[in-house]
This record gives sequence, C-alpha cells and structure tokens, in this order.
Amino acid sequence: MEAKHYRARVAHFRSGFASKAEAFEYIDDAVLSLENGRVQQLVPASEAFKQGLNPSTVIDKQGALIFPGLIDAHVHAPQLNIIGSYGEQLLEWLNTYTFPAESAFASVEYALEKNRQFLHSLLRHGTTTAVVFSTSHRHACAQLFELALEKKMRIIAGKVLMNRNAPAALNDHETGIADTRKLIEQYHQRGRLGYAVTPRFAGTSTPEQLQRAGQLVDDYPGLWVHTHLSENKAEIDWTLGLFPEASDYLDCYERYGLHTAKSIFAHCIHLTDSERQRIADMGSTVAFCPSSNLFLGSGLLNLKQLQAMGIHYAPGSDVGAGTSLSMFRTLADAYKVTQLQQHSYSSLEALYDVTLGAATSLRLDQYIGNFEKGKEADFIVLDARSHRCLSTRVSHCRTIQEELFAYITMADDRLVQETHTMGECVYTQQGNRH
Repeated sequence: MEAKHYRARVAHFRSGFASKAEAFEYIDDAVLSLENGRVQQLVPASEAFKQGLNPSTVIDKQGALIFPGLIDAHVHAPQLNIIGSYGEQLLEWLNTYTFPAESAFASVEYALEKNRQFLHSLLRHGTTTAVVFSTSHRHACAQLFELALEKKMRIIAGKVLMNRNAPAALNDHETGIADTRKLIEQYHQRGRLGYAVTPRFAGTSTPEQLQRAGQLVDDYPGLWVHTHLSENKAEIDWTLGLFPEASDYLDCYERYGLHTAKSIFAHCIHLTDSERQRIADMGSTVAFCPSSNLFLGSGLLNLKQLQAMGIHYAPGSDVGAGTSLSMFRTLADAYKVTQLQQHSYSSLEALYDVTLGAATSLRLDQYIGNFEKGKEADFIVLDARSHRCLSTRVSHCRTIQEELFAYITMADDRLVQETHTMGECVYTQQGNRH
C-alpha cells in the first residue's frame, strides 16, 4: 500500500502524560502520514515540506479537523429499530421491545441486512471500534464479524448467552456454549477482531451456563467478557433473588470466573462500595452509558467516584435504549449527568475518554487511540460547515477546546465528513460506501 499524506488541522492525545490536558496535542496545519495502514508521522506541514514531501502528493483537507476514530464501549447491534421506543424501564423494555427485535434475527437474510446497516451507521457517526452485543443466534454474530472484516473495523463482539427468563425463540439452552466455542475459534484475534464471552446479564443465564462460560474464559486466554451490571434497582433485586448464594450482583459473575481484567460491565450505576473496590482491584472496565441511563430512568452514574478510585471506564452509546450511535451525542448526555452531580466534564476529558482513554480501558492502546507512529490508522475527518447551527457556534470559538466542546454539545453525524479504518476511507458523507 502506497504512502498517504493528509494535510489538515489535527488533534489527538499522546500517551504517557500525567493529565489529559497535558496529553492533548493540536496542530493547526499538520501533515498526517500513513503507510500500510499505519501512522508514520504527525508533524507540522512546514516540517513535512522541509523533509522533502512533495506538495502534489498531499491529500488536502485544510479547514477540516482530523481526529482519531471514536470508540463505543457498549452497543447492541440488533437494536437500531427500537431507538426512541416509548415508556418503559429496563425489565419492561427488554420484554416489550428488545426481545421481539432480537427474535427477528432468526432470519439469516434479515440479520445480514441489519448487521450491515449497523456497521455502516457506526462508520457514519465516526465510530471505528466498538464493543458489541449481537443476538443469541450464532449466524448473526458470525455475520457481524465477517462484515467488520470487510470494513477493517476493530470490533469486540460476542453471541449473547441466554438460556432462561427470555422468550423460547431466544433461549440458547445447550447450544449456547458450543456455538460460542465455535465462534471464538473462528474469529477471535482474526484480523482486528476480538471475542467477548457475552452473558446478557446474570438473570438470563442459569448458574450452569455461567460456569461453562467462565470455563471458556479459562480455555481461551485473551478473551473479553461483556455483560450488564447494576443498571436498575429492580434488576438488582430480581437478580439477587435468582442467586441467593451471591453476596452481591458482582459476585454472580465472580463465582463463575467471569470477573477478569478484561471484563466490561455496562452501567454499574448502583454498585456497592465493595463492588467498586473489587472492580478497581481487578482492573476491569465500566461502560458509562449516560444516554440510556437517562432514557430508561435508571439513574446517574457517579463518574467522579470512578475516577477517584482509578476504575477503568469508557463511554458507550448503548443503542437501542441509548438514543443515538453518535459518541458526540453520548458525551453531551455524559456532560449533563456530571453537571447534575456538580462535576463538569471538560471537552478534553470527554474526547480522551472516547479515544485513547477507551483504548486503554479496553486493553487496545497498543493498537489504536491516537496518532503515535506505528498505530493503526483509524481516523475521522470533521467539518462543522456541513452543520449550520454548529458552524455558527464554531465561528465564535476562541480556542480549540471551545470548538471541541461545541462538537460535544451540538454535533451528530453531519459533522463527520469521512471515516477511515487502517488508512482506507470506508465512509464519506456524500453517501459513497467504499
């Protein structure tokens, strides 16, 4: 693959700095050079030309801002159709909307169409890496992985494990573990893919299924675990009633070997002090899902408390209870959640958390998250001129930090002009699909 050179404004966060503000680097006229899908260098344009770069070989994006690809730490591939569905809290939401939507994925043709739509929608919103729930259908998860390979996306995903307290059409009974094992062997660490053992949540798996899921984690080193934890108070009470031997909700996973350094627990709003400490000690990750937490009335995650304890976290859109695949929209809700708790979430803090911060929490920072030499070249081209209201606001910003905050509070997919994975353009706003 030939070298590519992009000239634009460029912003990212460098590794190894004590604070997110110190890590932030912004160059108002830069050249980002790529080769074989990886970053070669990021330098001011004047320096690149002094090094002998031929200006005629440069891809001119001046005026736009190049930023690392965004990372979504928790999202449901089969739930695009139920975004914005009215009037339920978590357990009712699952029965009324989620389970019927996922049951439709029994059709191979339907599942393929919806998986393709889902990945294209991620790219349209600037998301190049995501941690994804599929359905309990093996073919749907396999399709998701195959489509991600085509787009060179970095996707961590898993077939949902669920063998009780759900519709019969979605229960995987004895096939669940065997199907999971086959998917692991076929897709884990293939290309840019990673496999996550994915119990929906403790209450939809029998203890036997959770035990066998934990055995998979032992059998295949390097797997992630992805599930839900302490999202809703009624959910917690219900779960503890199903596991009377457990000391708390987290223990429902711990006793079966499903709490590891690569476990991703979505929500975690109502943790006990003990649960928070054990998550901190293990080094596992909380997926912070402000949009869905607000939409379902689940509660407000205390982000400041997680930060104080050194708990790894990363924002997730949690579509379909989340109301947009845009990580900018997700961060807008995160800002409001923190404001309600007298803690302001700055633009640098927020955008670090969906790039290098998320990559670090997910154990992917050796590959993605910024523009250090050798990193995989996932990036987005942002241009506020395609969003009239945002463009007006940006024209009055005095600093790049103010501009980025305007993105967080006002942007959506109109801001994203292009999305690139491994140095290849896989989405343009003009509707071209590469």
